[in-house]
Amino acid sequence: MATSKLEQLVHIPADDVHIEGMLELPEHAAGIVLFAHGSGSSRHSPRNNYVARVLREAGMGTLLMDLLTREEDSDYQTRFDIPLLTRRLLAATAWVKNHADCRSLPLGYFGASTGAAAALQAAAQPGGKIAAVVSRGGRPDLAGTDALSRVTAPTLLLVGGFDDVVIELNRRAAAHLQCHQELIIIPGATHLFEEPGTLEEVARQAAAWFGHYFKSPAS
Repeated sequence: MATSKLEQLVHIPADDVHIEGMLELPEHAAGIVLFAHGSGSSRHSPRNNYVARVLREAGMGTLLMDLLTREEDSDYQTRFDIPLLTRRLLAATAWVKNHADCRSLPLGYFGASTGAAAALQAAAQPGGKIAAVVSRGGRPDLAGTDALSRVTAPTLLLVGGFDDVVIELNRRAAAHLQCHQELIIIPGATHLFEEPGTLEEVARQAAAWFGHYFKSPAS
């Protein structure tokens, strides 16, 4: 198990607010994964915190953060404002790239629900140099076909086997991705991966994906 090098509550300036997040780095981190939460979720999400813990145990740093303030998150429409979420994620990415302990590390995005769309829009930015993207029960379709076609980071789409509508939306989005991609359906899982063993499988798949591409970044 990786030992902790840094555990820091951070406040990242973005627009006219500050994004609150928890940055944790193990010793000799292979890379760092920024978490983009979905609508109605937060950096305290037990599911994403579980995945983050597994990633850290596998030797990767994590940044769990709230892309929206509490007031913004109370507005249902703002939760689905993908350009806003993307802008905040890009601000956090720039902050990480300038952080003394992170600037040399490969970067990845882990997005859930609408956060997956923001992760893919951010990964589509020219010169972003994102090593890998993972979506958990995400809405990559909300990133838009133009952004999807410009993503170069290897992308893993994880969807629950009982999440029929989201499976179809992921398939449609995957058709527009030009990067290396995989769509993996987790048997027996609903949208929130609450069934026994399903979230563990998500974390295992995510750790393997990031671990591979942090060692061998896509060209």
